Amino acid sequence: MLYIGSHVGFKKDTQLLGSLMEALSYKSNTFMFYTGAPQNTARYPISEELTLQAFELMKKAGMDASKVIVHAPYIINLANNKEPEKFQFSVRFLQEELKRCETLGIHYIVLHPGSHVGLGTDVAIDNIAKGLNQILGTCSVTILLETMAGKGTEIGSRLEEIQKIINLVEDKEHIGVCLDTCHLNDAGYDMKEFDQFLDIFDSMIGLEKIYCVHVNDSKNPMGSHKDRHENFGFGTIGFDALLSIVYNKRLEKVPKILETPYIDREYPPYRYEIEMIREKKFDPGMIQKIKQD
Repeated sequence: MLYIGSHVGFKKDTQLLGSLMEALSYKSNTFMFYTGAPQNTARYPISEELTLQAFELMKKAGMDASKVIVHAPYIINLANNKEPEKFQFSVRFLQEELKRCETLGIHYIVLHPGSHVGLGTDVAIDNIAKGLNQILGTCSVTILLETMAGKGTEIGSRLEEIQKIINLVEDKEHIGVCLDTCHLNDAGYDMKEFDQFLDIFDSMIGLEKIYCVHVNDSKNPMGSHKDRHENFGFGTIGFDALLSIVYNKRLEKVPKILETPYIDREYPPYRYEIEMIREKKFDPGMIQKIKQD
């Protein structure tokens, strides 16, 4: 079965129910969201009533709630311990996010590993693992380390770095990986040879650790380390390569999430992209169609 969806909003007045309704409007059968603004710590209480309504609607719609994903806020940086109080802030805030996930009934949260800001890769990896070891095991939520493009001092653009972090994590049951196709392309991995990539991943980390895939095209050539997403099929990875990733049998049970850009920063493309994916047919006029609709 294909599990396909997109990033959706999470608003104070509608919360998980609103996120679900937005996802259903795109004809999705899964989705991903932040539990609050990704750039700050402002959070409001989770509504039990709205959460219950959301799960009732998921059941009616035939949506598997275990495939729904939360994304951790960008301001968390476990790689940097130059200032101990900021490192501990990241640990505490991520712990709080995991508790919010648990309250919402969500099992997985995607995390950017962090940036070393001059400390170096090895120190950063140790810091990330130390932070994760303080957090994991405090609840039932699994943290998924996202593969990164390698912009600036980002950690996680090489599988070796992800592997080292996981090896240092004590609670192996609650650590996994989220692949991002744009990031992998920009990091230098050829997404047109995805099965070869999966072979390498399996030998280093294990395919069973992949719990989510962000299926984004890229505006950049392979190895550019720039991290600029493009709409599905309109970038340098291309429709056929991305489609083969979405339908790869080895990741059949893994949810695929679109994080592609809004058209003119105004119109969400997800319903149209999901339609192309389901029909397995590229529509070169999609962007113009969205503007006209």
